[in-house]
Amino acid sequence: ACGAREGSSVGSQKDRVVTEEEWLQKWESGNIGFHKEQGHPLLQQYLDVLLNGRSGLRVFFPLCGKAVEMKWLADMGHSVVGVEVSEQALKEFFAEHSLPYCEEPVPEIPGAKKLQSISGNISLYCCSIYDLSSSIVGKFDGVWDRGALVAVNPRDRQRYVSLMITLMEKNSSYLLVTVSYDPNKHKGPPFYVPESEIKSLFGNHCEIKCLQKVDDFSDKHRKWGLDYFLEVLYILKFVA
Repeated sequence: ACGAREGSSVGSQKDRVVTEEEWLQKWESGNIGFHKEQGHPLLQQYLDVLLNGRSGLRVFFPLCGKAVEMKWLADMGHSVVGVEVSEQALKEFFAEHSLPYCEEPVPEIPGAKKLQSISGNISLYCCSIYDLSSSIVGKFDGVWDRGALVAVNPRDRQRYVSLMITLMEKNSSYLLVTVSYDPNKHKGPPFYVPESEIKSLFGNHCEIKCLQKVDDFSDKHRKWGLDYFLEVLYILKFVA
């Protein structure tokens, strides 16, 4: 399903930095074209691959925004944990699903908050993802990473992946969506992450399989100056 259409270079992206303030500004101004109001069709299609017949999982949503898929999984009886710098995004999530929640500080992280549904099965941390650790959030049986790795500044990718690896249980499943386009024509985000880099980042810790490539090209991407835009879905199995 995943023959190569790989640019050999990442263009000028390796030095590109998007600040936390810029992400907060996107939420404040409603410039959130990355948010999918109906949820992501690839998660619906491959949910069984993520869950692998298991119930009552702990599932992590890195850089979660207000992803509606968090509600899907919680409704199925799983525990969902997310992290996001924008408190506005997290409050919108609870408001849009009419979910009552409580707020509490996170003692280990100065200035951080945890917003938790009253039912207790959705816990969303408002802080930098790099402030988290398994001692704070525990470990996870599954991850839905859509819009997270591709949003991380390229120079921080190794740091991000190293953290994610410490948060994974043995035999956990990690569904990862990346994007493929000509990085010489768009500076990102979302950033182009070639398959070779997925293998170098995660390859020592898990089996990596590309499940599907989907043509997601739209007028938005044409305005960016692109002539193709693909979403690429991987399943990473943490075996060790």
